[in-house]
Amino acid sequence: MFFKASLPRIAGLTVLLASPGWAADHVAGTNLWQAPIKFLAVASPAFDTNGVIYMSTWDGRLLAFNPDGTKRWAFAARREMHSSPAVADDGTILVGCRDRRLYAVQPDGKKKWAFKTGGWVDASAAIGTNGTIYFGSWDWKFHALSGEGQKQWEFPTGGPVVSSAAIDLQGILYFGSHDGRLYALNPDGTKRWSFPTQGQIISSPAIAGNGDIVFTSLDGRLYAVDANGQQRWALHTGGVTAASPALGVDGTIHLGVNSNYCMITPEGKMKWKGGLSPTGYLPPDWIASTPAVLEGGHFVVTGTDGSLVAFKPDGDWTWNYWLEGPSRSSVCTGSDGTIYAASTGGKLYALLSSMPLAQSSWPMFRGDPRHTGRARGPG
Repeated sequence: MFFKASLPRIAGLTVLLASPGWAADHVAGTNLWQAPIKFLAVASPAFDTNGVIYMSTWDGRLLAFNPDGTKRWAFAARREMHSSPAVADDGTILVGCRDRRLYAVQPDGKKKWAFKTGGWVDASAAIGTNGTIYFGSWDWKFHALSGEGQKQWEFPTGGPVVSSAAIDLQGILYFGSHDGRLYALNPDGTKRWSFPTQGQIISSPAIAGNGDIVFTSLDGRLYAVDANGQQRWALHTGGVTAASPALGVDGTIHLGVNSNYCMITPEGKMKWKGGLSPTGYLPPDWIASTPAVLEGGHFVVTGTDGSLVAFKPDGDWTWNYWLEGPSRSSVCTGSDGTIYAASTGGKLYALLSSMPLAQSSWPMFRGDPRHTGRARGPG
């Protein structure tokens, strides 16, 4: 059960509560550092194989930080950045901007190229194993570029595309559109199928270990469809959410829906749901981010009350860290257990937890710490 109590709300404070059954696995996140980003951020941080962290901000900057939190560089674009950065195999950082461009930035912070579309680029880029870059735009199109920024193809939909694409082990692309459909495209841009829902699809789909695609629609349902576009199941979640799902090793689906955190079985049955914070004074739609599932089924997630909360697999509250300002940014973590989180208060945080990222097919937003959007294979 979720453990309820009254907590002090002090920015930068990690709170632990003792309760029946409290054990050694209740280890608080250690505050490693805080770095100023000087403006609000709604995107999720990403980091590369060298541990360099990248963060996009609402004032149109892409920032790079060393693993110790010191700033490496800042790249300035022309408008707001809603898109989360993605890191290609060669270290190039890709990020969308509301100046209608997708930017490619070199690891030293210099612009490599920019590709202009006909609308805002709020979706995050997905990166194929061959280096092809895939992303949607408010121009109602889904775009494919080479690693050098050359247009490969584009696919028209019936509405803006803010859903960030997921790529399965065969290279098939899955993304949603404001037209209410989930699309499946071959790597060459030809359509395999589309699946209709009764609402806009603005979240990023997740790919399960069996190849199923799990996603939300603004019709208030969580869907699972197989690789052929056939519905496995649909679950009324009890609310409308723009958050994206994450998956545990056992296939359990983790999803924030308004003021509730939901855990759903691979068969589409609600295991449990409940509020994340014991404080009792949160706004009703406070979970706007995607959780990260950690080793052993533990999980962490941010809230728009400014909390970063960690839980055991059964929903028992473990620890809470107060950020300076609300957070709509999904956390990013990796094999060493460091958790990166951002808030609208203008800071990037690094906390060391006792557990690394789970080895599931899709344990966090965009699937992995580099945000490639690629599903992880067995093992």
